[in-house]
Amino acid sequence: MGTTQDLGPMGIKTHLPIPMGMPTLGGPTSTASGLVFFAGTQDYYLRALNSANGKEVWRERLPVGAVAAPLIYRSPKTGKEYVVISAGGMSHSPDVGDYIIAYALPDGTKQK
Repeated sequence: MGTTQDLGPMGIKTHLPIPMGMPTLGGPTSTASGLVFFAGTQDYYLRALNSANGKEVWRERLPVGAVAAPLIYRSPKTGKEYVVISAGGMSHSPDVGDYIIAYALPDGTKQK
């Protein structure tokens, strides 16, 4: 899973989003509604996959790579679910940073 978009020799990005299997750097997190979130690829995307068929249903570009498993948080007050990711870049990447990013999941998320 992932592309070569943010990789290249000596830290120079190729900007070529060639889809290919890449070493993964963080684990997946799943929800009861059938979504699997994954951000451990070497391109800078947080992806949501349908757990029943493995198809990508959503992805969002992160400012830097995430070497972490996403966290699912449910508000005890509202019951709203969020996916949270810590993105800091990778040791071999030209981009680093300190980001904690949260995305609200749609209410009543069900996958087909």
